[in-house]
Amino acid sequence: MADITVRGAGVFGLAIAWSCVLRGARVQVIDPNGPGAGASGGIVGALAPHVPENWNDKKAFQLASLLMAEDFWRGVAGAGGLSPGYARTGRLQPLDEGGAELAQARAEGADTLWQGRAVWRVAQAADFAHPPATASGLVIHDSLSARVHPARACAALAAAITARGGRILPEGVDKGAVIWATGAADLAVLNAAHPRQVGAPIKGQAALLDFAMPDAPQLFAGGVHIVPHEDGTTAVGSTTEREFDGLGTDALLEDVIAAARTALPALRKAPVIARWAGLRPRSRSRAPMLGAHPLHPGQFIANGGFKIGFGMAPKVGEVMADLILEGQDHIPPGFCPEASL
Repeated sequence: MADITVRGAGVFGLAIAWSCVLRGARVQVIDPNGPGAGASGGIVGALAPHVPENWNDKKAFQLASLLMAEDFWRGVAGAGGLSPGYARTGRLQPLDEGGAELAQARAEGADTLWQGRAVWRVAQAADFAHPPATASGLVIHDSLSARVHPARACAALAAAITARGGRILPEGVDKGAVIWATGAADLAVLNAAHPRQVGAPIKGQAALLDFAMPDAPQLFAGGVHIVPHEDGTTAVGSTTEREFDGLGTDALLEDVIAAARTALPALRKAPVIARWAGLRPRSRSRAPMLGAHPLHPGQFIANGGFKIGFGMAPKVGEVMADLILEGQDHIPPGFCPEASL
């Protein structure tokens, strides 16, 4: 039975810990701030695929992760008794005038690339209960997109890990293999040790509205994600701020809320019940950094989830457990830390 220490209780660290627990490892997750305290403790949770064209290893990895997500999150909920808020409800995007030809080409690409397990199609907006505003009357509908509630998903993972004998600790001594999944904090350490920037924190802001449509598809419209949650709330977000003065919410979030209300008129009178801001770790390569840690010989890193961390998490957990416990490296070359150094 292997000993595993995961530093960082965001979604990457918790997903790796859970995957290792399932294989019989003794696991401790150490984070002084607790599960989901950083970027993973958000409220949006849009698990949306890349466009089905110009295929590459990153898109293929994300597809595999999205396709395994339902079983992954069902197992988490069953073990720990907490819901992560997962549902594969699909996504709608307004189709601009003149965009039907490109949309159809992407639909044909999805038929092949998505292995017949999901569709990307042009549909009538009126066919859906809560469609986005669209001048053409048409939307792009994909059946691959899903949602989780990020903060609750982290709590659900922590509950599952502890239910299976793992530990979530505020501090502790490393035992066995060590994985660093500390997000923006570790990127800062890497930047200080290298002549060029390895990665950077990107600020994101989001809001939670009191509007219930829990079974409706999520929307991407007006440059914002609109994600209905199972608890009767709807999240909207988010900003992408490379330069920022503070970590709180500000007028930029009000712009996001306004854009969401324009994109989905049903939200115009929905009150805002929560606001959130956080720093999401983005690597220089824009791909996750998975593998041997550049600064800690014999240890590992899982970082750079940025906007797709929750969508990538099930597969990240699997390939990191393969590497650490089995010595099998199934990580795409572009995800190796050297790609960002």
